[in-house]
Amino acid sequence: MATEALRTPKSLPRRPIYRSVNRAAERSFFAGMAVLLCVVVFIGFSPTYFRAGMLRAPLPSPILHVHGAVFTIWMLLYLVQSALISARRVAWHRSFGTVAFCLPPIMIVLGMIAALDAFHRGARIGPLDPAVSLAIPLLGIICFAIVIFAAWRTRRRPDAHKRLVLFATIGLTEAAFGRFPWSLIGLPPAAGAVTGLGILVLLVIASDTANGEIPTFTSFVGASAPPSQTPAASPQATPRPCMEPCVLLEVLTRALINAATPAAQRPPPEHPRESRTARRSKSLSALG
Repeated sequence: MATEALRTPKSLPRRPIYRSVNRAAERSFFAGMAVLLCVVVFIGFSPTYFRAGMLRAPLPSPILHVHGAVFTIWMLLYLVQSALISARRVAWHRSFGTVAFCLPPIMIVLGMIAALDAFHRGARIGPLDPAVSLAIPLLGIICFAIVIFAAWRTRRRPDAHKRLVLFATIGLTEAAFGRFPWSLIGLPPAAGAVTGLGILVLLVIASDTANGEIPTFTSFVGASAPPSQTPAASPQATPRPCMEPCVLLEVLTRALINAATPAAQRPPPEHPRESRTARRSKSLSALG
């Protein structure tokens, strides 16, 4: 019939419909998460560090005093940075960010030293073996290093940057959650820590979903693949084993950036530029 609406073929791509984002609510959420993370850290380490006098606390190793002080400074800086964004003090936020991103390398080194020190002292996470108790914080440090590096790479892309910094800081609360009194509800410390981290991650996902800005993971791997040279461009190129860790880090970093960026904010895929000779030969072949 003439009045029947025209239907779009299924083969044609459909334009995604983006919902408006409430930036005020988003800023309030990230500021609230910063306060919540600081509260979690204070509750977890209150008996052994904060209420025990901090630098005067009877810790089993002197390096733990430095470790605790540096990680506390990071949490306070994260709280201040979130407050500056909520107050729309972007210039101040960037100035403090220069100082804040000097801390992660120190935190990574101190975290590894503290984990090895706990292993030599025979410290355990609940009933776990000392080797497993060592592997858990080391894995957390590696994840923090990768995520915070991706956050540094996206410092000019706020939507991805703030989510990556948030997830990196959430990972740091694992040790604090492990010190919660989970035994009162029958949970071991490791299971309690995973439960706490899962709740925080679900809060972030729920907030993004409600705000219409949930990141999509459909192209997680495809968009994270590093650019490769074609055989015609470098016929003699061979893979170098020493570069494999760098390539893996680049793949993981791009994957994290892609996953943390909402689909509406992602830049279009880059296409290699054709040389002048290639364009001329293509035009001549079209004429011929």
